[in-house]
Amino acid sequence: MKPIRFGTSGWRDIIADNFTFANVRLVTRAIAEYVLAEGGPEPRVVVGYDTRFLSEDFAAEAAAVLAAHGIQTFLCDRDVPTPVVAYEVIRRGAAAGLNVTASHNPPEYNGLKFSGPLGGPVQPAVTDRIEARVLELLAELEAPCPPLEELEAKGLVVRIDPRPAYLARLRELVNFSEIAAARLKVAVDLLYGTARGYLDQLLLEAGCEVHTMHGSRNPAFGGHAPDPSEENLQELAAVVRSGGFHLGLAADGDADRYGILDRDGSFIEPNYILALLLQHLIKTRDRHGGVARSVATSHLLDAVARHQSVPVYETKVGFKYLGDYITQGKVVLSGEESAGLSIEGHVPEKDGILAVLLVVEMVAMAGGRSVQSLLEALYAEVGTVIRARRLNLHLSHEQQERLAGRLKDLPARVAGLRVVDVVTLEGSKLLLEGGSWILVRPSGTEPVVRLYIDAHSEEQIEELTTAARKLLGI
Repeated sequence: MKPIRFGTSGWRDIIADNFTFANVRLVTRAIAEYVLAEGGPEPRVVVGYDTRFLSEDFAAEAAAVLAAHGIQTFLCDRDVPTPVVAYEVIRRGAAAGLNVTASHNPPEYNGLKFSGPLGGPVQPAVTDRIEARVLELLAELEAPCPPLEELEAKGLVVRIDPRPAYLARLRELVNFSEIAAARLKVAVDLLYGTARGYLDQLLLEAGCEVHTMHGSRNPAFGGHAPDPSEENLQELAAVVRSGGFHLGLAADGDADRYGILDRDGSFIEPNYILALLLQHLIKTRDRHGGVARSVATSHLLDAVARHQSVPVYETKVGFKYLGDYITQGKVVLSGEESAGLSIEGHVPEKDGILAVLLVVEMVAMAGGRSVQSLLEALYAEVGTVIRARRLNLHLSHEQQERLAGRLKDLPARVAGLRVVDVVTLEGSKLLLEGGSWILVRPSGTEPVVRLYIDAHSEEQIEELTTAARKLLGI
């Protein structure tokens, strides 16, 4: 059996290869033991699932294992977004949440996301402990679980509908009256995922004219990953351009990430959305907490924070780190460049539905202006232009072997700019004079190095990309 490893957001693997019913039961047994040891007296767990192949069956197996250990389990009655599971954990005072999902990964994958009592992803120390216990359990015989119906009859498994409570919470967090007054026309690509009946429903309630795409369940996701990337939103872009829409909106398979298209169908880089929403939240909520961002996220957030005189907290990649600042009440917004965010007073987990609604609110309160015009106004206000880019650079075997050595011998200058500091929180981040930077972050699971760049123009991004490739020998 291939080792079971939890990444930045849970365990993911290929269905029928390593993601099997036996392995789901195995991992859930380890999680059940952890919950019984750490979850307090009579712990309860919320179990959800996404729209992938067999997700509801995997969730039922996980619920049965938890219940067989004496843990009362709340099993969602339909596929649900990850942030809904997070909110339900908090609302019910549960010890944990378990969601069967592979998020934005290709359709052949499925996975488990494990969250703690505060609603956010558990820390690496917890997943390390679960991984170690899984290895020990491999040597033990698996005790059969009672049928799910029997566990339900005993009250150990309870079917729940978490949708009404979550929708009510978003109505408190988003200014629906401002959206209604603007009478916006929006196109929404649900990417065959869990946001259906959530995002589209709330937009209709808010008074928008809504054109919905891919709002049914399709475990193949139309033949590509349910990722709201520029490449995957080309069909939505054509609809936006031809239909005279104010915005194109999307959420990924488990609705924890967002995708935004402007009125001309152009894709808006998630980094820019984070900066625009930080400014919007500070100005409209009269809040002056800070902002937390990952080391890979654009410093345009820092420029807004300086302008608003609020602190910036830099973390490793992964919302498990960013969510802590939400829980501690230190920030107005936590966000990462990979299209994840949450806000003060909400769950310490990415919420793509909330993100999309906040963008709609922002555009509505700006009189329906384009997102690009709001971004240009932001640049003028904070006094700098920052462009951001992320690239995945594939490595040959020889390049991969040489990479570590090259990262130990970093240059004093890159593209003619002096290196003023190196941040090694995750990967190697070279801070350059003038405020631009590059981050080199090797993948831990594949022959890929991720390159992140902040620059002051598209031309400078190209220059830094060329210089980074030369530095890495690619």
